[in-house]
Amino acid sequence: METRYAGAMTGWTSPTHIILLLLIALLLFGAKRLPEIGRSLGTGMREFKDSVTGNTPPEPPQLPPAETPAASTPAASPPAEHETH
Repeated sequence: METRYAGAMTGWTSPTHIILLLLIALLLFGAKRLPEIGRSLGTGMREFKDSVTGNTPPEPPQLPPAETPAASTPAASPPAEHETH
């Protein structure tokens, strides 16, 4: 006779286990480092997925640097020296 537990979750996928895992991560790394860790983990996963699938995101178009006329930008002058007595 086969018994199935439709409502039971196994492993670390139950909501209680996920909350416990997040609390442990919060205690280990602190609130300031968690967003940085998540961002770098997401970037790494995205780069890995792109390298496996062969997809490379298109490079954003590079705008040429804006040319400024020489007359409109003031030249930096060296600071005046003060004499001390």
